[in-house]
Amino acid sequence: MQEKILSTKKNGMAVLLITLIVFIASIAGTIVGAVSLENGNSPVLMIISLIVLAVSWLPFCGLRILKPQEALVLTLFGKYIGTLKGDGFYYVNPFCSSVNPAAKTKLNQSGDVSNLKLTAAAGNPEAAEIASKKISLKIMTLNNSRQKINDCLGNPIEIGIAVTWRIVDTAKAVFNVDNYKEFLSLQCDSALRNIVRLYPYDVAPNVDTTGDGEADDGSLRGSSDIVAQRIRDEIQARVDEAGIEVIEARITYLAYATEIAAVMLQRQQASAIIDARKMIVDGAVGMVEMALERLKENNVVDLDDERKAAMVSNLLVVLCGNHDAQPVVNSGSLY
Repeated sequence: MQEKILSTKKNGMAVLLITLIVFIASIAGTIVGAVSLENGNSPVLMIISLIVLAVSWLPFCGLRILKPQEALVLTLFGKYIGTLKGDGFYYVNPFCSSVNPAAKTKLNQSGDVSNLKLTAAAGNPEAAEIASKKISLKIMTLNNSRQKINDCLGNPIEIGIAVTWRIVDTAKAVFNVDNYKEFLSLQCDSALRNIVRLYPYDVAPNVDTTGDGEADDGSLRGSSDIVAQRIRDEIQARVDEAGIEVIEARITYLAYATEIAAVMLQRQQASAIIDARKMIVDGAVGMVEMALERLKENNVVDLDDERKAAMVSNLLVVLCGNHDAQPVVNSGSLY
């Protein structure tokens, strides 16, 4: 289905004025014909005026008003005849009907697809706007609810994404899929699952996330931009047939599932403690080496191997301990 733009229909004001003139003239003709009929004249004028008056309302059904970044898909007796795009006052065939299967579907910026119950008594202007058959060409946001997905290591995680999108082909959006908003939401869920299962939550050894057969450092937490771009490309490949352009996809929420969150937190804490201890030990060994070299260079004291080992042990205890050292002063001989 190829989109056809109707660009020669911006004559709504002229049709409106002509229709009003004809309508007023038919009323006047009816009155004049009735007076003439009472005077015994021919009823032809009155009959013609009544016929014109009976059908003069039809052109009003063909008037369409569009605001900026809006479109209207038109069909005539079931056949697609074109799309109105751009702001203006249009006139089309009065028998044309507008088509928008997603008119009653709303994509919230903080939730999933929801169907609005539109009633005349509700008086909801937002609902009335969504219920119209006009198709918005603005950039819109879809923030699907969080999903629980297993990463490549089998750990359950919760993740949510926000997708910015817009319609670029109204004919495909209306006729190629049943409901383009629900279709987009479902494809976002599917693409998210396909990409997330390729990555670990955090950097893990011997994991290939790119598919080149070599282990890399890709992860959901550390490579969020790359993951988001792959999710965007995956969604775009799925919604091309619906005339939708995916502008951007971003991860809005990422965390371990509640059932393993506490265990993974302990694991991260243990890893952080090990890294900190390693840094402390490296620094302590360097300080002990420096102390021994300075003592030797300045000939402060001559220590044998046994005394050096005792000094190294004491310094490491002092430098690597969690608490401040409690010194013991030796007031006697060194030996």
